[in-house]
Amino acid sequence: MRAVVQRVKWASVLVEENTVADIGKGLLVLLGVGEEDTAEDAHYLANKIAHLRIFSDHEDKMNLSVQDIGGSILAVSQFTLYGDCRKGRRPSFSSAAPPKLADLLYEEFINTVEKLGVEVKAGVFQAHMEVTLLNDGPVTMLLSSEGEF
Repeated sequence: MRAVVQRVKWASVLVEENTVADIGKGLLVLLGVGEEDTAEDAHYLANKIAHLRIFSDHEDKMNLSVQDIGGSILAVSQFTLYGDCRKGRRPSFSSAAPPKLADLLYEEFINTVEKLGVEVKAGVFQAHMEVTLLNDGPVTMLLSSEGEF
């Protein structure tokens, strides 16, 4: 499972010109699910992201998590994180999870974060979404349950 995590002042998702989710200060998480991923991968990334200390404390050091600041997470499913661009010019998505598994593990990630006490809003699985954000920093982290990054 792969995630692009961005510290944001705000973020929102539109589907067919309608806002389906928005947050204030917190994290935008673009989440990709691989064909080999399991619930353990979802739990690992949910715990890692909820406790990731990338918000500034009173000394302006990255020392606080989204939990510590009372922030929210906007989770957006993004299978293109499994795009393989090594050969040719058209990405291959053969290592991305099939939709049924991807949706199941995306929901598992969301449920795990919520159980950790962090408010989570979500995009619409398999929809064409417009994601808008104000990156704070900018701070962007790449995470993987596979240990690749």
